[in-house]
Amino acid sequence: MTDEPKPIAPPVGGVKESGLERAWHRLVEASAALGTVLIGVLMLIICADIVARNVMGASLPLVSEAGALLVVTLVALQLAATVRAGRLARTEVFIVPLERKRPVLGAILNGLFDLTGAVILGIIAWASIRVVQKDLAAAEFIGVPGLATLPTWPFRVLILAGFAIAAVEFAVRVIAALKMGVRR
Repeated sequence: MTDEPKPIAPPVGGVKESGLERAWHRLVEASAALGTVLIGVLMLIICADIVARNVMGASLPLVSEAGALLVVTLVALQLAATVRAGRLARTEVFIVPLERKRPVLGAILNGLFDLTGAVILGIIAWASIRVVQKDLAAAEFIGVPGLATLPTWPFRVLILAGFAIAAVEFAVRVIAALKMGVRR
């Protein structure tokens, strides 16, 4: 028995991961972990609101606004890990038989799917930069002044980071598909 730690994910195709690849995978997993923590926070907020409605007969401030921002934030943060695990919703009825009958055509189609994902999420991330800048410049917030407010920029920064990481993960998949195509 060795004291060497086991890798988080086995290397693809038996090829050992470089330090950069390992660091990237850790970033993707850390993003997903933060999204999971935010799911717990959202659950606590919702449960506290339910208790407040039953005990005080009124909702807590910021619950709906914070809940809406948290849902978008946690989805963005977990998207890259979903892409990495190959768990995005796709037409499995079509792509799986195509990959079996015509592996090259299936690989090309998957590569185009990943390229489209990289471009679209890259555009979303790029557009989000101006939203973050606007939120910071205008000191945007949610809530009711004097009662309870939260700045929006932390949520927007996490959303930007999540979409940017997911765009890069799609690009990593495109590069890996190109490498596999060259090896064949």
